[in-house]
Amino acid sequence: METSETIMHVSDLSISFGKNEVLQKISLDLHRNENLVVLGKSGSGKSVLIKSIIGLLKPDQGTIELFGETTKDIDETSMNRLRSRIGFLFQSNALYDSMSVRENMEFHLKRSINIIQEDEMEDLILQALQDVQLPHTINMMPAELSGGMRKRIALARALILKPEIVLYDEPTTGLDPITSREIIDLMVSMRQKYQTASIIITHDMYCVKKTADRILLLWEGKKYWEGNHETFEKVSDPIIRSFQQ
Repeated sequence: METSETIMHVSDLSISFGKNEVLQKISLDLHRNENLVVLGKSGSGKSVLIKSIIGLLKPDQGTIELFGETTKDIDETSMNRLRSRIGFLFQSNALYDSMSVRENMEFHLKRSINIIQEDEMEDLILQALQDVQLPHTINMMPAELSGGMRKRIALARALILKPEIVLYDEPTTGLDPITSREIIDLMVSMRQKYQTASIIITHDMYCVKKTADRILLLWEGKKYWEGNHETFEKVSDPIIRSFQQ
């Protein structure tokens, strides 16, 4: 991948919960239209990292820059403006069980800082569902959908406002191998269509192989290794080898 504009810069990020130092001076860059995969064992701080990026968690120290703007000490309105340029795919999908697919999508759009008219909202929802090949589910409830379909709907919601960055938190967890590959293929095609950059948290090495431009490995709260997939597969370090397949 050619070097391109840096749209996210994280410098010396540290976060602790009590005496537990979850992240220790983590630094990383994300470039436009780049996929950065973050690996690490459970509890290594991967999800904490992406939650801090969108302001759900406040760092103890360090800085986060999004689109050239430092997020430290900015007001909620300014943070929401930055969040509007970022999509987030939650591990649990985070669909509201009491709402139809349409209502789940509408709820997300109505909370956007952008003023969206009713007819535009309908067009956005239909396009997003078409992107994930599920337009027929628009009036269905989440309980009527399979696990893979719920993941697709959650992805459609994350992409509905055409974000410049998408944060994926374990996008294939809990899915069977065939459905996982379908979701990964969809992630690849949506990146190509909308030219998004992504940070992908995953343990799925097929997902890593298919999506990663770069890999960052967290170990005991620190950045342990960074490089491309081809190099990653050749490294003989025992910690890195424990993630290779």
